[in-house]
Amino acid sequence: MTLPERDASALEVRNMVAAGDVTCAEVVAAYLDEATRWQSRLGCLVETFGDDARTVARAADARLARGEPARPLEGVPFTAKANIATKLGETSAGSAMLRGFVAPEDATAVRGMLDAGAILVGKTNCDEFAMGSSCENSALVPPGGPRTTRNPWDVARVPGGSSGGGAALAGATGWAIHLGSDTGGSIRQPAAFCGVTGHKPTYGAVSRSGLVAFGSSLDQVGPFGRTAGDVYAALQAIAGRDGLDSTSKDIELPGDLGSVPTPRRIGVPREYFVDGVTPEIERRTRHVIATLAADGCEVVDVSLPHTRYANACYQVVSTAEASSNLARYDGVRFGPRSESPGDLEALYQGSRGDGFGAEVKRRILLGTFVLSAGYADEYYERALAVRRRIRSDFVRVFEAVDVLICPTSPIAPFRVGERVTDPLALYACDVLTVAANLAGVPATSIPAGLDSDGLPIGVQLIGADGADASVLALADRYQSLCDDHRRLPEVPA
Repeated sequence: MTLPERDASALEVRNMVAAGDVTCAEVVAAYLDEATRWQSRLGCLVETFGDDARTVARAADARLARGEPARPLEGVPFTAKANIATKLGETSAGSAMLRGFVAPEDATAVRGMLDAGAILVGKTNCDEFAMGSSCENSALVPPGGPRTTRNPWDVARVPGGSSGGGAALAGATGWAIHLGSDTGGSIRQPAAFCGVTGHKPTYGAVSRSGLVAFGSSLDQVGPFGRTAGDVYAALQAIAGRDGLDSTSKDIELPGDLGSVPTPRRIGVPREYFVDGVTPEIERRTRHVIATLAADGCEVVDVSLPHTRYANACYQVVSTAEASSNLARYDGVRFGPRSESPGDLEALYQGSRGDGFGAEVKRRILLGTFVLSAGYADEYYERALAVRRRIRSDFVRVFEAVDVLICPTSPIAPFRVGERVTDPLALYACDVLTVAANLAGVPATSIPAGLDSDGLPIGVQLIGADGADASVLALADRYQSLCDDHRRLPEVPA
């Protein structure tokens, strides 16, 4: 048996399977061993599907033995965030409100991965209902690991959120794809914190069918991987119009990322290099820009003037949508019922009070307030108007450039517990990522080296609506010029 190197990409694993150098069963067994080893340190998985994964792997090997062609992700292990529906295990969204819920069918994105030959090996931890920037808000207790999911580069620090479990496992080892969700940066920020590639697709490019809703006009399923090539292959598997999601649409994704022309006009938005971005992160971001400029890219200084309003706008829009989406969890229609209901009002209060955590309650209260009579015009309608201006900024700037480059997060991974009592400090973690969700445009975070404390730094690439392939082509080009994406933390003893 010739197992892939630890820093191998998912596509390298798939090619080894296709060539007969390793079997799907061997890949799955070895990956489960590696994930178990990291689980004790990171608490990244909330469930593991070892027996089912091995059964699927053996069936795939039997197909290949009969001479059937290898599928695009044949034998590649993958995980799904706890808020993405899978028929295996629970779909709890990290909340006591959905503890024990078993989905009747897989999410459309999960089916896409399975149809491409990938093998589901587990569910990863997340902030409750995807509301958080540190993965500290989960109501789940990861089996065999710490109570709070940790960063593989420093277990005293957070992995980012809300897709922290998938990012932590992706940062620890290669080989696999991890599906997360991104409402305001929940793929890109943890990708930056954990040193991996993470992509938020164009809004609608991936069906939201089977994704537990947070902010319906902002949410998007997307992949983490070792390389831009891995992420692109996963995106091809999960993207496309879906009859179960009226907001879904087709985008152009050529069969081979190498055939996508590399964007050559790079915009550097001045509003993303402001006070609050640490000097080391700014230096590494400018190093990426300089590397691409030396490779022949034209660098253009651009402005997105409404960026400074993006975080406030996002907080209003996202909490309003969260308040509406979570109204269904009342102990009658959905969610566990309070054991001492009393009258109907007491039933609602008891069921929602017991089922939701502090951060979810905070956002429901904020969302209910901004939608309430007398305040909707002052807050919600005004936020929608600002959102339109933010989107107009992006439309205008992409008439002059192909891709924007900026930091993903203004800060490095912080210590567990450091910001848990300061929600404003946590919300500030997403200040550089929320605008892409408000505008609905694609954005990728790529590894850009380590800071002086040995912690990962991520750089963000943002493209025009539907230009996912171009964004990932530029990411792939940078990764061909450096080895930042190959760096891995030390293996636990």
